[in-house]
This record gives sequence, structure tokens and C-alpha cells, in this order.
Amino acid sequence: MSRGRADETDADRPDADDPEERERLLTGYSGRLLLAVSLGWAAIQTGRLVLSPMLSAVMGDLAITDFQSGFAFTTLWGLYALCQYPSGRLSDDLTRKTLLVAGLSLVVAGFAVLASAPSYPVFLLGAVVVGTGAGLYPTPARALVSDLFVERRGQAFGLHTASGDVGGAAAAGLAVAALALAGWRSAYAPVIAVLAGVALALHVWGREAYERPTVDRESVAAGLSDAAATATRLWKRPKMRWYLLAYALYAFTWQSAAGFLPTFLRASKGFPAGLASGGFAALFVVGAAVKPLSGSLGDRFARAGVAAGALVVAACALAGLLAAEGRLAVGVAVVVFAAGLMAYPPVMQALLMDTFPDGSMGGDLGATRTVYIGLGSLGPSYVGFVAGRVSYTAAFAGLLVCLLVSSGVVVRLARSK
Repeated sequence: MSRGRADETDADRPDADDPEERERLLTGYSGRLLLAVSLGWAAIQTGRLVLSPMLSAVMGDLAITDFQSGFAFTTLWGLYALCQYPSGRLSDDLTRKTLLVAGLSLVVAGFAVLASAPSYPVFLLGAVVVGTGAGLYPTPARALVSDLFVERRGQAFGLHTASGDVGGAAAAGLAVAALALAGWRSAYAPVIAVLAGVALALHVWGREAYERPTVDRESVAAGLSDAAATATRLWKRPKMRWYLLAYALYAFTWQSAAGFLPTFLRASKGFPAGLASGGFAALFVVGAAVKPLSGSLGDRFARAGVAAGALVVAACALAGLLAAEGRLAVGVAVVVFAAGLMAYPPVMQALLMDTFPDGSMGGDLGATRTVYIGLGSLGPSYVGFVAGRVSYTAAFAGLLVCLLVSSGVVVRLARSK
């Protein structure tokens, strides 16, 4: 527990005498903070993902190649991954508010750099700042939701995680509007405004104090030792290694699709920009619908079996997407692909949480997220490289192989269990 919360008594907590009042989802202290951190996450996702449907315009404006654009995505996602474990540890040692406001501040600065970048090196610098700031945010945000809600924790997490899909869907519409009205750079202005507002709201509403991290030789050595111990403990478990392989291959596919699906639809299927953005939006609209359903199925049936089924559906749909010709067939394949792809994370994350010991759950979650998101961040660079030398169809065919291998691993785990 952080020093900022260590001295807090039950009487000091908001609405401590009335559990229902304390755990309001939309009003009261808990509701205000839940809405604020969820809006912040939605805006971060919007800003990160709006780049995908605008990528052709960005590449033309900055005169960059497919591989350079993919490397920018990899940089953003890679730094996001690397910050998962330390952000979770720091939010325990300091306060949630400290990490959340710091992360939002960095993301605002990073998006401002992206929007004003005159050249690729400056654009890449913006991706570095955004990736770092975004990496500081989600783990403390979810920890804060856990702090605020006990009896209604499931509902609170449902609202919070769905906000990311809302942000992804909003990115598609924002991209179309920005390109039609004022150019790709204008897309970041509303995102920056919302994020700055959320940072101010958390500063005003949050009752925790700010804590400054202690950076000295002992604290750094302790952090490295703790990270090494966590990695060693996880690596010694064979089943965990297989889980991480399966999730890393999924993340590789997901981050590739999130980065290049609109460009793939335009280059390989002849979709106009607006329709390609609609296909991109389908990932998140469908995801918001199927995630609660897949989570419920994972509670009723074997989670590994449900996760494997989701991957098989995604693989079959991607194969159909590669072969499809007409716009209707392509559209149906995109929707089914989105359903399978987005049904996987809720079940697999619950499966991972089932395997973590209670005493190290937070650190183990942060460490595994660092691994599978970090490896997955290589996906956009792969797509950019292959697309630049062969085609986007060939690049997405490689993603089909990733899904098939991942589903095979999870099926094996399901049968062994």
C-alpha cells in the first residue's frame, strides 16, 4: 500500500458508512473518479488509434515508408509495454493519483509533438513520449477502480474496460472528420483538450496526495531485483511460458491489425478511406459487444476452451478476409474477425489471473503484460516491412499463421487441463 493511503482510516474514506453510496458507478466520489479515469483511457485510446485510419495521409505528408510508419507504432506500443510493470509498482509505492496525472501530462505533451511534427524524427519523438505516458496510465487506473469498488467491482471494471473500445470506435470517426475538414494534424486537438480536462479533474477530485519517487542506488537495485525475481518465478512455470507464447502471438496480430487494417483494406481490397475507417471502427464496436459475452462464457465453461474457440473464429475469418473479393464479403469477414479477435482478451486475462498467487498478483500481471504487449509491439514493424517489399496481403497472411499457432497452443493447454 502506498504511503499516501497507508494512514487512511475507514472514517476518512468517502461515504464509508454507506456501501451503496460509496460504490456509486456514476455519481458521488467513486463515480466521479470512475468516469474520469475511464474518459482518460478512452481519450488515450482514441489518440493512439486515430493514427491508423489516417496513416496514408501521414505517410504522404512526412514522406515516410511503410516500415518507418510500422516502426513508429512499434516504438509507441513497445514503450507502453515496458512501463506496465514499473507503473504498477510505483502506484503501490507512491499514490494512484501521482501516476495517473503524470501519465496524462506526458500523453498530452506527446500528442502535441505528434500533431506539430515537421519531420519523421520529431514524429518518432512524439511516439516515444506518448508510449511512455500511456504506459504509466492503465495499471494505476485499474488499481484505483479496485480501490474504489468492492461489491460492484465487476460492473466498475466492465464500464472502465469498455471505455477503451469506445475510444477505438471514436478514433475512426475522428479520423474521417479530421481528414475531411482540416487535415490529419487537427485530429489531436480534441484529444489533447479531453486529456487535459481529465488530468485537471483527477487533480481536483482525487483525495490522495502527490508523492515524489525516491531515485537512489538502493531503490533502483531493489526494483531490478524484484523484477528479476518476478520474471524468474514466472519463467519456471511451464504452463505460464505457453500462456505467454499464445498471448504474445495474439498481441502481435492485434497490434498489427490495429495499426494497419484500414491501410490493408484500401491497398488490398480497394476500399475508399471512409469505408476503410468503418472497417477499423468495427473492431471496437464489435469488441464492446462480444467482450461481456465471452467473459460470461469463460465463467460458465473452461476458459482455455473458450479462448481457443475465439482464436479459431478469428483465424477462419482472417482466411476468409484474405480470400474475399466483394465489399459485402469483405465487410462480413471483418466483423467476424473482430468478434473472434476481441472475444479473446477477457477470457485469457481471467485465465492468467487464476494462475497468479494472491500475494504477487499485481506484479505478476504487470510483468506478463510487459512481455506479451512488448513482443506484440513488433507486429506493426513486421507488417510495414513485408508490405513495403511484397504486399499487405502477404503481411496479413503471416498474421493468420500467428493466430493458428496461438490457437493450437491454447487448445493444447485446454486439453491438458
